[in-house]
Order: sequence, then structure tokens, then C-alpha cells
Amino acid sequence: MPTTKRPASNKSRAGVALSARTHALKVFLEARPGTAAVPVTAPKGATPLALMFKIMGKMFAVLSLRGEEYVVLKCNPHLAEMLRAQYQGVGRRTHLDPRHWIAVELDADVPRKEIERLAAQSYELVSASLTRKQQAELAALRGK
Repeated sequence: MPTTKRPASNKSRAGVALSARTHALKVFLEARPGTAAVPVTAPKGATPLALMFKIMGKMFAVLSLRGEEYVVLKCNPHLAEMLRAQYQGVGRRTHLDPRHWIAVELDADVPRKEIERLAAQSYELVSASLTRKQQAELAALRGK
């Protein structure tokens, strides 16, 4: 009996339906070498509220899975202020230090390519703060 391929689903591992924007960013973040996506759930919740993306145990992004679509990213403090002034979709949403972390609304005025650039920059900022041993492990994962 021939098998048919199922179309790719925009559902996370927990079964939450994701919008095309959120799914595309999730795939982009997961493609970073050494990245682990950790679901964040409410105390008695079954479905995750967000995915926390970590590299070698250090967080570099938080992607909202329910409600408003946004991602929290690590950012250079000077760039963060410029981005907040330039885009209405860049602001503060969490308890994280607002000097170093920005929240980017995925359906606001921030272009998709700019969001991806900021996500890649967040990954690089956090990977630069790893220990030498962790950086060597990451370099091995990257194939360098």
C-alpha cells in the first residue's frame, strides 16, 4: 500500500496551532547550532505558553505561543533604545532587564528580515558570553 506524505504542520510539539509568522520564526530559531527549545507552561497548565530557546543552557530568545505574537530577544543596550524609537512593535514585555532585552511584536511594523537579524544577533551575543569550553563545544557543533 503506497504511503502518502503528510503536509508539514504549523503545530508545536505540544499541539498548539501556530501562525505562519510564529512558525517561521520558530524554525529559524531552532536552526541555530546547539539550540534547545524548552517549553514554558503555567503552573498547572498542559499546553505551553512560550518556548524558551537556549544555547548551552543560556537563554537567547523567548517565543510566545499563545495570545499575542511576540519574541523576546537579547540586544545591545544602545541598539535596543534605537529600535524602540524606530519601531512601534519593539518594546518591553517581561521582567528581564529592559536595557538588554527587547520584545518584538511579530505582527507590528518590524520587517520579518529585521526580526531574523535581531534573533541571530541575540544568539551571537549569548554565544559570545559562553565559557571557552562551551564555545569549543559549540564550534564543534557548527563544524568549525
